[in-house]
Amino acid sequence: MPERDDHQIDAFFSAARVSGRDEDVVLTGESYREHLYDHDDPVLAQWRGLGYDDFSARKREPAFVQELLADWQALYDEPFVGVTDHGAVRDDVHRLPEGTAGDLPPDAALLAAAARALATLTDDERARVQYPLDAPQWRAWSNPEFVIHRVGLRLEDLAPESADAVLDVVRASLSPEGWARVAETMALNGFLGELVDLPALMNERSYWFSLFGSPSPDEPWGWQLFGHHVAVCFVTVAGRHVVAPVFLGAEPALADGARPALFDARERTALDLASSLTAAQRDRAVVYRSVLDPAMPPGRLHPADERHVAGAFRDNRVVPYEGIGGADLTDAQWATLLRVVEDFHALLVAPQRAMTLQEVDAHRSETWFAWYGATDGSQPFYLRVHSPVVLAELDHHAGVWLSNRLPARFHVHTTLRLPNGNDYGRAYVAQHRARRRPPG
Repeated sequence: MPERDDHQIDAFFSAARVSGRDEDVVLTGESYREHLYDHDDPVLAQWRGLGYDDFSARKREPAFVQELLADWQALYDEPFVGVTDHGAVRDDVHRLPEGTAGDLPPDAALLAAAARALATLTDDERARVQYPLDAPQWRAWSNPEFVIHRVGLRLEDLAPESADAVLDVVRASLSPEGWARVAETMALNGFLGELVDLPALMNERSYWFSLFGSPSPDEPWGWQLFGHHVAVCFVTVAGRHVVAPVFLGAEPALADGARPALFDARERTALDLASSLTAAQRDRAVVYRSVLDPAMPPGRLHPADERHVAGAFRDNRVVPYEGIGGADLTDAQWATLLRVVEDFHALLVAPQRAMTLQEVDAHRSETWFAWYGATDGSQPFYLRVHSPVVLAELDHHAGVWLSNRLPARFHVHTTLRLPNGNDYGRAYVAQHRARRRPPG
Protein backbone atom coordinates (compact mmCIF):
# COMPACT_ATOMS: atom_id res chain seq x y z
CA MET A 1 0.00 0.00 0.00
CA PRO A 2 1.26 3.57 -0.60
CA GLU A 3 2.75 5.06 2.54
CA ARG A 4 0.20 7.02 4.51
CA ASP A 5 1.05 10.62 5.39
CA ASP A 6 -0.57 13.46 7.31
CA HIS A 7 -2.62 14.44 4.29
CA GLN A 8 -4.13 11.01 3.70
CA ILE A 9 -6.88 9.08 5.43
CA ASP A 10 -5.95 6.02 3.42
CA ALA A 11 -4.44 5.37 -0.02
CA PHE A 12 -7.48 6.85 -1.77
CA PHE A 13 -8.95 9.41 0.60
CA SER A 14 -7.14 12.63 1.43
CA ALA A 15 -7.93 14.69 4.50
CA ALA A 16 -8.44 17.63 2.15
CA ARG A 17 -11.81 16.23 1.08
CA VAL A 18 -13.27 16.73 4.58
CA SER A 19 -11.29 19.75 5.79
CA GLY A 20 -12.87 23.19 5.86
CA ARG A 21 -10.89 25.85 4.03
CA ASP A 22 -11.20 29.60 3.99
CA GLU A 23 -10.31 29.75 0.30
CA ASP A 24 -13.07 29.06 -2.19
CA VAL A 25 -12.82 25.87 -4.23
CA VAL A 26 -12.65 27.35 -7.72
CA LEU A 27 -13.06 25.44 -10.96
CA THR A 28 -9.98 25.78 -13.17
CA GLY A 29 -11.14 24.19 -16.41
CA GLU A 30 -8.75 21.29 -15.95
CA SER A 31 -9.58 18.07 -17.73
CA TYR A 32 -9.95 14.97 -15.62
CA ARG A 33 -7.04 13.61 -17.69
CA GLU A 34 -4.73 15.98 -15.82
CA HIS A 35 -5.56 13.95 -12.71
CA LEU A 36 -4.82 10.48 -14.03
CA TYR A 37 -2.29 8.55 -11.96
CA ASP A 38 0.71 7.13 -13.80
CA HIS A 39 0.05 3.58 -14.88
CA ASP A 40 2.60 2.16 -12.42
CA ASP A 41 1.69 4.38 -9.47
CA PRO A 42 1.19 2.15 -6.41
CA VAL A 43 -2.32 3.58 -5.96
CA LEU A 44 -3.26 1.59 -9.08
CA ALA A 45 -0.54 -1.03 -9.51
CA GLN A 46 -1.22 -2.77 -6.17
CA TRP A 47 -4.61 -3.99 -7.45
CA ARG A 48 -3.62 -5.40 -10.84
CA GLY A 49 -4.16 -9.11 -11.23
CA LEU A 50 -6.83 -9.27 -8.54
CA GLY A 51 -10.41 -10.36 -9.06
CA TYR A 52 -13.21 -8.48 -7.36
CA ASP A 53 -13.32 -10.83 -4.35
CA ASP A 54 -9.61 -10.55 -3.54
CA PHE A 55 -9.65 -6.84 -4.25
CA SER A 56 -12.63 -6.34 -1.94
CA ALA A 57 -11.01 -8.32 0.87
CA ARG A 58 -7.84 -6.24 0.69
CA LYS A 59 -9.73 -2.97 0.25
CA ARG A 60 -11.62 -3.62 3.48
CA GLU A 61 -8.43 -4.18 5.53
CA PRO A 62 -7.34 -0.61 6.45
CA ALA A 63 -8.51 0.68 9.82
CA PHE A 64 -10.25 3.63 8.16
CA VAL A 65 -12.35 1.31 5.99
CA GLN A 66 -13.06 -1.00 8.92
CA GLU A 67 -14.43 1.97 10.86
CA LEU A 68 -16.64 2.95 7.93
CA LEU A 69 -17.89 -0.61 7.53
CA ALA A 70 -18.71 -0.87 11.23
CA ASP A 71 -20.69 2.36 11.09
CA TRP A 72 -22.55 1.22 7.96
CA GLN A 73 -23.27 -2.22 9.44
CA ALA A 74 -24.81 -0.63 12.51
CA LEU A 75 -27.06 1.46 10.27
CA TYR A 76 -27.96 -1.58 8.16
CA ASP A 77 -28.92 -3.52 11.28
CA GLU A 78 -31.48 -0.90 12.34
CA PRO A 79 -35.14 -1.66 11.60
CA PHE A 80 -36.34 0.31 8.58
CA VAL A 81 -38.12 3.57 9.37
CA GLY A 82 -37.38 5.88 6.46
CA VAL A 83 -35.74 9.25 6.03
CA THR A 84 -37.50 11.99 8.00
CA ASP A 85 -36.96 15.67 8.68
CA HIS A 86 -37.53 15.43 12.45
CA GLY A 87 -37.51 11.75 13.41
CA ALA A 88 -41.20 10.84 12.97
CA VAL A 89 -42.73 9.38 9.80
CA ARG A 90 -45.74 11.20 8.41
CA ASP A 91 -48.58 8.93 7.34
CA ASP A 92 -50.44 11.57 5.31
CA VAL A 93 -48.09 11.33 2.33
CA HIS A 94 -47.38 8.56 -0.21
CA ARG A 95 -51.01 7.51 -0.32
CA LEU A 96 -51.71 4.57 -2.63
CA PRO A 97 -54.90 5.13 -4.68
CA GLU A 98 -57.81 2.86 -3.86
CA GLY A 99 -57.86 -0.22 -6.09
CA THR A 100 -55.53 0.01 -9.06
CA ALA A 101 -54.03 3.26 -10.19
CA GLY A 102 -56.49 4.48 -12.78
CA ASP A 103 -55.69 3.31 -16.30
CA LEU A 104 -52.39 1.63 -15.46
CA PRO A 105 -52.78 -2.15 -15.87
CA PRO A 106 -49.91 -4.51 -15.01
CA ASP A 107 -47.05 -4.15 -17.48
CA ALA A 108 -47.14 -7.31 -19.59
CA ALA A 109 -43.78 -6.56 -21.22
CA LEU A 110 -42.11 -6.22 -17.83
CA LEU A 111 -43.61 -9.48 -16.56
CA ALA A 112 -42.51 -11.24 -19.74
CA ALA A 113 -38.97 -9.88 -19.37
CA ALA A 114 -38.80 -11.16 -15.79
CA ALA A 115 -40.04 -14.60 -16.86
CA ARG A 116 -37.44 -14.76 -19.66
CA ALA A 117 -34.65 -13.76 -17.28
CA LEU A 118 -35.59 -16.43 -14.75
CA ALA A 119 -35.82 -19.05 -17.51
CA THR A 120 -32.21 -18.39 -18.55
CA LEU A 121 -30.86 -19.06 -15.04
CA THR A 122 -29.84 -22.35 -13.51
CA ASP A 123 -31.74 -23.69 -10.51
CA ASP A 124 -28.95 -22.52 -8.22
CA GLU A 125 -28.92 -19.04 -9.78
CA ARG A 126 -32.70 -18.74 -9.45
CA ALA A 127 -32.42 -19.63 -5.77
CA ARG A 128 -29.72 -17.00 -5.24
CA VAL A 129 -31.40 -14.18 -7.17
CA GLN A 130 -34.80 -14.25 -5.44
CA TYR A 131 -35.64 -12.88 -2.00
CA PRO A 132 -38.90 -12.35 -0.12
CA LEU A 133 -40.41 -8.92 -0.70
CA ASP A 134 -39.60 -7.84 2.87
CA ALA A 135 -36.05 -9.22 2.91
CA PRO A 136 -33.46 -6.99 4.64
CA GLN A 137 -31.19 -7.38 1.61
CA TRP A 138 -33.09 -4.49 -0.03
CA ARG A 139 -31.01 -2.25 2.23
CA ALA A 140 -27.65 -3.93 1.55
CA TRP A 141 -26.85 -1.91 -1.58
CA SER A 142 -23.72 0.22 -1.70
CA ASN A 143 -21.91 2.29 -4.29
CA PRO A 144 -18.15 1.70 -3.77
CA GLU A 145 -16.29 -0.46 -6.26
CA PHE A 146 -15.42 -2.99 -3.55
CA VAL A 147 -18.03 -5.48 -2.40
CA ILE A 148 -19.58 -4.95 1.02
CA HIS A 149 -22.59 -7.27 0.79
CA ARG A 150 -23.06 -10.02 -1.79
CA VAL A 151 -26.71 -9.85 -2.76
CA GLY A 152 -28.18 -11.82 -5.66
CA LEU A 153 -26.15 -12.47 -8.79
CA ARG A 154 -23.21 -10.56 -10.20
CA LEU A 155 -23.76 -9.85 -13.89
CA GLU A 156 -20.17 -10.53 -14.94
CA ASP A 157 -20.40 -14.02 -13.39
CA LEU A 158 -23.44 -14.97 -15.47
CA ALA A 159 -23.58 -16.45 -18.93
CA PRO A 160 -23.85 -13.53 -21.40
CA GLU A 161 -27.40 -14.43 -22.42
CA SER A 162 -28.48 -14.48 -18.76
CA ALA A 163 -26.85 -11.13 -18.04
CA ASP A 164 -28.53 -9.66 -21.12
CA ALA A 165 -31.90 -11.05 -20.00
CA VAL A 166 -31.47 -9.59 -16.52
CA LEU A 167 -30.68 -6.18 -17.99
CA ASP A 168 -33.77 -6.49 -20.17
CA VAL A 169 -35.79 -6.56 -16.93
CA VAL A 170 -34.16 -3.28 -15.93
CA ARG A 171 -34.79 -1.83 -19.40
CA ALA A 172 -38.46 -2.92 -19.38
CA SER A 173 -39.02 -1.33 -15.96
CA LEU A 174 -37.63 2.10 -16.75
CA SER A 175 -38.37 4.88 -19.18
CA PRO A 176 -36.26 4.87 -22.37
CA GLU A 177 -34.33 7.89 -21.13
CA GLY A 178 -34.00 6.34 -17.67
CA TRP A 179 -32.60 3.11 -19.06
CA ALA A 180 -30.20 5.12 -21.24
CA ARG A 181 -28.94 6.95 -18.16
CA VAL A 182 -28.41 3.78 -16.15
CA ALA A 183 -26.71 2.08 -19.11
CA GLU A 184 -24.46 5.09 -19.66
CA THR A 185 -23.50 5.17 -15.99
CA MET A 186 -22.51 1.51 -16.18
CA ALA A 187 -20.59 2.22 -19.39
CA LEU A 188 -18.72 5.06 -17.67
CA ASN A 189 -17.71 2.59 -14.97
CA GLY A 190 -16.24 0.46 -17.74
CA PHE A 191 -14.55 3.55 -19.17
CA LEU A 192 -12.96 4.25 -15.77
CA GLY A 193 -11.74 0.65 -15.61
CA GLU A 194 -10.06 1.16 -18.98
CA LEU A 195 -8.54 4.51 -17.94
CA VAL A 196 -6.82 3.01 -14.91
CA ASP A 197 -6.25 -0.40 -16.53
CA LEU A 198 -8.31 -2.26 -13.93
CA PRO A 199 -11.14 -3.72 -16.02
CA ALA A 200 -11.45 -6.76 -13.77
CA LEU A 201 -12.55 -4.44 -10.95
CA MET A 202 -14.60 -1.86 -12.84
CA ASN A 203 -16.51 -2.77 -15.97
CA GLU A 204 -19.99 -2.49 -17.45
CA ARG A 205 -21.16 -5.64 -15.67
CA SER A 206 -19.57 -5.42 -12.24
CA TYR A 207 -23.06 -5.13 -10.70
CA TRP A 208 -25.36 -7.21 -8.49
CA PHE A 209 -28.98 -7.97 -9.40
CA SER A 210 -31.76 -9.36 -7.22
CA LEU A 211 -35.50 -9.97 -7.46
CA PHE A 212 -37.74 -9.32 -4.45
CA GLY A 213 -41.07 -11.09 -4.36
CA SER A 214 -42.37 -13.05 -7.34
CA PRO A 215 -43.08 -11.20 -10.60
CA SER A 216 -46.87 -11.04 -10.61
CA PRO A 217 -49.69 -8.97 -12.15
CA ASP A 218 -51.47 -8.81 -8.78
CA GLU A 219 -48.86 -8.72 -6.00
CA PRO A 220 -46.04 -6.26 -5.26
CA TRP A 221 -42.58 -7.23 -6.45
CA GLY A 222 -39.40 -5.53 -7.51
CA TRP A 223 -35.72 -5.72 -8.27
CA GLN A 224 -32.44 -4.12 -7.32
CA LEU A 225 -29.29 -3.39 -9.32
CA PHE A 226 -26.22 -2.05 -7.56
CA GLY A 227 -22.47 -1.67 -7.80
CA HIS A 228 -19.91 1.07 -8.39
CA HIS A 229 -21.75 4.37 -8.85
CA VAL A 230 -25.08 2.66 -9.59
CA ALA A 231 -27.85 1.61 -7.22
CA VAL A 232 -31.44 1.40 -8.46
CA CYS A 233 -34.34 -0.07 -6.49
CA PHE A 234 -37.61 -0.68 -8.38
CA VAL A 235 -40.96 -1.79 -6.93
CA THR A 236 -44.38 -2.08 -8.56
CA VAL A 237 -47.41 -2.00 -6.24
CA ALA A 238 -51.06 -1.95 -7.37
CA GLY A 239 -50.30 0.01 -10.52
CA ARG A 240 -47.79 2.42 -8.97
CA HIS A 241 -44.05 2.26 -9.56
CA VAL A 242 -41.40 3.34 -7.10
CA VAL A 243 -37.81 3.87 -8.21
CA ALA A 244 -36.04 4.73 -4.96
CA PRO A 245 -33.54 4.76 -3.46
CA VAL A 246 -31.42 5.69 -6.47
CA PHE A 247 -27.70 6.41 -6.46
CA LEU A 248 -26.08 7.36 -9.75
CA GLY A 249 -22.63 8.85 -10.18
CA ALA A 250 -19.48 8.74 -12.24
CA GLU A 251 -15.75 9.43 -12.07
CA PRO A 252 -15.22 10.84 -14.63
CA ALA A 253 -18.77 11.84 -15.58
CA LEU A 254 -17.89 12.17 -19.26
CA ALA A 255 -15.92 10.26 -21.86
CA ASP A 256 -13.66 12.73 -23.70
CA GLY A 257 -16.46 14.69 -25.30
CA ALA A 258 -18.04 11.65 -26.94
CA ARG A 259 -21.32 12.66 -25.25
CA PRO A 260 -22.44 15.39 -22.82
CA ALA A 261 -21.42 14.95 -19.21
CA LEU A 262 -23.74 12.51 -17.43
CA PHE A 263 -25.68 15.13 -15.47
CA ASP A 264 -24.99 18.10 -17.71
CA ALA A 265 -28.65 19.00 -18.34
CA ARG A 266 -29.56 18.69 -14.66
CA GLU A 267 -26.61 20.84 -13.62
CA ARG A 268 -27.39 23.51 -16.20
CA THR A 269 -31.03 23.68 -15.09
CA ALA A 270 -29.98 23.87 -11.43
CA LEU A 271 -27.51 26.66 -12.22
CA ASP A 272 -30.27 28.50 -14.11
CA LEU A 273 -32.34 28.40 -10.94
CA ALA A 274 -29.48 29.30 -8.61
CA SER A 275 -28.36 32.23 -10.76
CA SER A 276 -31.94 33.55 -10.98
CA LEU A 277 -32.16 34.05 -7.22
CA THR A 278 -32.35 37.60 -5.95
CA ALA A 279 -29.88 38.71 -3.29
CA ALA A 280 -32.51 38.15 -0.60
CA GLN A 281 -33.40 34.70 -1.95
CA ARG A 282 -29.73 33.77 -2.26
CA ASP A 283 -29.16 34.65 1.39
CA ARG A 284 -31.66 31.92 2.31
CA ALA A 285 -30.89 29.35 -0.38
CA VAL A 286 -27.08 29.35 -0.11
CA VAL A 287 -26.43 27.51 3.12
CA TYR A 288 -22.63 27.48 2.76
CA ARG A 289 -20.52 29.67 0.51
CA SER A 290 -18.41 26.76 -0.72
CA VAL A 291 -18.48 22.97 -0.62
CA LEU A 292 -15.67 23.09 1.97
CA ASP A 293 -16.92 26.06 3.96
CA PRO A 294 -15.25 25.96 7.41
CA ALA A 295 -18.57 27.14 8.87
CA MET A 296 -19.95 23.60 8.42
CA PRO A 297 -20.50 21.93 11.80
CA PRO A 298 -18.40 18.95 12.88
CA GLY A 299 -19.54 15.80 11.12
CA ARG A 300 -21.23 17.58 8.22
CA LEU A 301 -18.47 16.44 5.86
CA HIS A 302 -18.11 12.66 5.60
CA PRO A 303 -14.89 11.09 4.26
CA ALA A 304 -16.81 8.80 1.86
CA ASP A 305 -20.12 10.61 1.34
CA GLU A 306 -18.65 14.14 1.44
CA ARG A 307 -21.79 16.34 1.51
CA HIS A 308 -24.56 14.01 0.40
CA VAL A 309 -26.75 12.77 3.24
CA ALA A 310 -28.96 10.11 1.60
CA GLY A 311 -26.56 7.51 0.28
CA ALA A 312 -26.01 3.87 1.15
CA PHE A 313 -27.24 2.69 4.57
CA ARG A 314 -28.85 6.07 5.32
CA ASP A 315 -32.39 4.68 5.22
CA ASN A 316 -33.36 6.15 8.61
CA ARG A 317 -31.46 9.42 8.58
CA VAL A 318 -33.01 12.51 10.14
CA VAL A 319 -32.34 15.34 7.69
CA PRO A 320 -33.64 18.76 8.78
CA TYR A 321 -34.86 21.10 6.08
CA GLU A 322 -32.51 23.89 5.02
CA GLY A 323 -32.37 26.56 2.33
CA ILE A 324 -35.24 28.51 0.80
CA GLY A 325 -38.87 27.42 0.82
CA GLY A 326 -40.79 26.73 -2.36
CA ALA A 327 -43.36 29.35 -1.42
CA ASP A 328 -40.58 31.96 -1.51
CA LEU A 329 -39.69 31.18 -5.12
CA THR A 330 -41.43 32.86 -8.03
CA ASP A 331 -43.67 30.69 -10.18
CA ALA A 332 -40.99 30.67 -12.89
CA GLN A 333 -38.34 29.60 -10.38
CA TRP A 334 -40.64 26.90 -9.00
CA ALA A 335 -41.18 25.59 -12.54
CA THR A 336 -37.39 25.40 -12.96
CA LEU A 337 -37.06 23.56 -9.67
CA LEU A 338 -39.67 21.05 -10.84
CA ARG A 339 -37.58 20.46 -13.97
CA VAL A 340 -34.63 19.60 -11.72
CA VAL A 341 -36.80 17.22 -9.70
CA GLU A 342 -38.20 15.69 -12.88
CA ASP A 343 -34.69 14.85 -14.04
CA PHE A 344 -34.04 13.05 -10.75
CA HIS A 345 -37.19 11.00 -11.49
CA ALA A 346 -36.25 10.35 -15.14
CA LEU A 347 -36.01 6.61 -14.52
CA LEU A 348 -39.79 6.39 -14.01
CA VAL A 349 -41.88 5.73 -17.10
CA ALA A 350 -43.70 8.87 -18.21
CA PRO A 351 -47.17 8.24 -16.67
CA GLN A 352 -45.62 7.28 -13.33
CA ARG A 353 -43.29 10.27 -13.44
CA ALA A 354 -46.24 12.61 -14.05
CA MET A 355 -48.08 11.26 -11.00
CA THR A 356 -44.96 11.58 -8.86
CA LEU A 357 -44.36 15.17 -9.99
CA GLN A 358 -47.97 16.05 -9.14
CA GLU A 359 -47.26 14.90 -5.60
CA VAL A 360 -44.09 17.02 -5.48
CA ASP A 361 -45.96 20.06 -6.83
CA ALA A 362 -48.72 19.59 -4.25
CA HIS A 363 -46.12 20.02 -1.48
CA ARG A 364 -44.66 23.29 -2.75
CA SER A 365 -45.19 25.05 0.58
CA GLU A 366 -43.20 22.26 2.32
CA THR A 367 -40.37 22.05 -0.22
CA TRP A 368 -36.89 23.40 0.46
CA PHE A 369 -34.06 24.14 -1.95
CA ALA A 370 -30.52 24.28 -0.54
CA TRP A 371 -27.27 25.19 -2.30
CA TYR A 372 -23.61 25.05 -1.23
CA GLY A 373 -21.12 27.08 -3.27
CA ALA A 374 -21.23 29.91 -5.78
CA THR A 375 -24.39 30.17 -7.87
CA ASP A 376 -22.67 31.22 -11.10
CA GLY A 377 -21.00 27.93 -12.05
CA SER A 378 -17.52 29.05 -11.04
CA GLN A 379 -17.24 26.45 -8.25
CA PRO A 380 -18.17 22.84 -7.62
CA PHE A 381 -21.48 22.78 -5.79
CA TYR A 382 -23.93 20.72 -3.79
CA LEU A 383 -27.71 20.99 -4.12
CA ARG A 384 -30.62 19.43 -2.29
CA VAL A 385 -34.36 19.47 -2.97
CA HIS A 386 -36.23 18.23 0.09
CA SER A 387 -39.91 17.86 0.91
CA PRO A 388 -42.15 15.28 2.58
CA VAL A 389 -42.17 13.29 -0.69
CA VAL A 390 -38.71 13.76 -2.18
CA LEU A 391 -35.09 14.16 -1.12
CA ALA A 392 -32.80 14.68 -4.11
CA GLU A 393 -29.11 15.59 -4.02
CA LEU A 394 -26.27 16.31 -6.43
CA ASP A 395 -22.73 16.65 -5.10
CA HIS A 396 -19.31 17.18 -6.67
CA HIS A 397 -16.59 15.01 -5.15
CA ALA A 398 -12.86 14.77 -4.81
CA GLY A 399 -11.00 12.04 -6.63
CA VAL A 400 -10.88 8.36 -5.68
CA TRP A 401 -9.39 6.77 -8.79
CA LEU A 402 -8.32 10.21 -10.03
CA SER A 403 -5.83 12.29 -8.06
CA ASN A 404 -7.76 15.55 -7.53
CA ARG A 405 -7.75 16.17 -3.79
CA LEU A 406 -10.55 18.75 -3.94
CA PRO A 407 -14.09 18.41 -5.34
CA ALA A 408 -14.42 18.79 -9.11
CA ARG A 409 -17.32 18.84 -11.56
CA PHE A 410 -16.07 15.68 -13.29
CA HIS A 411 -16.80 13.46 -10.26
CA VAL A 412 -20.52 13.54 -9.49
CA HIS A 413 -22.73 11.70 -7.00
CA THR A 414 -26.52 11.94 -7.03
CA THR A 415 -29.07 10.43 -4.67
CA LEU A 416 -32.85 10.15 -4.65
CA ARG A 417 -34.99 9.16 -1.66
CA LEU A 418 -38.71 9.14 -0.89
CA PRO A 419 -38.86 10.39 2.71
CA ASN A 420 -41.46 9.29 5.22
CA GLY A 421 -41.09 5.60 4.55
CA ASN A 422 -41.61 5.00 0.81
CA ASP A 423 -38.08 4.00 -0.12
CA TYR A 424 -38.28 0.47 -1.56
CA GLY A 425 -42.04 1.15 -1.94
CA ARG A 426 -42.49 0.28 1.75
CA ALA A 427 -45.37 2.71 2.40
CA TYR A 428 -47.26 1.52 -0.67
CA VAL A 429 -46.69 -2.15 0.14
CA ALA A 430 -47.99 -1.67 3.70
CA GLN A 431 -51.14 0.05 2.45
CA HIS A 432 -51.69 -2.62 -0.22
CA ARG A 433 -51.45 -5.38 2.37
CA ALA A 434 -53.76 -3.59 4.79
CA ARG A 435 -56.42 -3.38 2.08
CA ARG A 436 -56.07 -7.07 1.28
CA ARG A 437 -56.27 -8.14 4.93
CA PRO A 438 -59.55 -9.82 5.85
CA PRO A 439 -61.74 -7.82 8.30
CA GLY A 440 -61.28 -8.66 11.94
